[in-house]
Amino acid sequence: MIKSIHLLQKFRIHPTLWLILGLSVLTAHFLQAILLIGIVLIHELGHAIAASYYNWRIKSVTLLPFGGMLETDENGNRPLREEFIVTISGPLQHFWMVGAALILAKIEFITEETFSVFFFLNLGVLLFNLFPIWPLDGGKLLFLYLSRIRPFLLGYTQTLQLSMIFCVLLFVGTLVMMPNNLSLWIMIAFLVFSLWTAWKQKPYRFIRFLLERHYGRGSNVNGLNPIVVDENEKIYKVLEKFNRDSKHPIIVTKNGRERGTLDETELLHAYFSEKMTTIKIGELLYSY
Repeated sequence: MIKSIHLLQKFRIHPTLWLILGLSVLTAHFLQAILLIGIVLIHELGHAIAASYYNWRIKSVTLLPFGGMLETDENGNRPLREEFIVTISGPLQHFWMVGAALILAKIEFITEETFSVFFFLNLGVLLFNLFPIWPLDGGKLLFLYLSRIRPFLLGYTQTLQLSMIFCVLLFVGTLVMMPNNLSLWIMIAFLVFSLWTAWKQKPYRFIRFLLERHYGRGSNVNGLNPIVVDENEKIYKVLEKFNRDSKHPIIVTKNGRERGTLDETELLHAYFSEKMTTIKIGELLYSY
């Protein structure tokens, strides 16, 4: 009980949600405003409860018109399966909410009109939230897939690039089909700002990912994933090849022939503790 109260204390309402709620009140859409708050809250509770179950370090939960943002101190070193469950735990809430509302409508506890409004609000929040645009749940699922088959930094970069493309398509679609939908324009503006911010913070996010590994906080290793590099490769270029859920032996070669092997912890120690940020891997190999 205490844990649940502590979790609810981390919830915040984003200004965009206040703005849309204000527009609903001004246009006398009181029912829609109340239902939207409830839907978004339960959606985000799904994420938060799942994250809390896995003992994630939750900083805040911000409610948005289409879902929310779960901000944590986890930085890409949680198991992919675990992060997938936390991500889909929000969208999954919409199915039982609609089912419960249908039962209430059948027993005439709520009107058919209320159920219809609730159903379409649920559907709208669910579908919008699944767009493959960062930081929507769809964008996070895209990132999980790309970071499973690509190095962390490349996967994150491609996620943001694809998100920008889908955001442009959403912009064009809205311009053609729903040019007078002010709520949708507000959400698109938020997505554009979020993508711009995420792109600017990309190096910071990558460094946090590496630091988690440096301090031994990576909670899941599925196996060894050797990285073969030439001895003239810079250390930071090798670090950019690091994957999630893997431990990397670094095989150093010269003219195509193996010269020796380094452990990833040696690279991380040299980069962060010894401040060897531009050293060549060959120099690091011969210094041990």
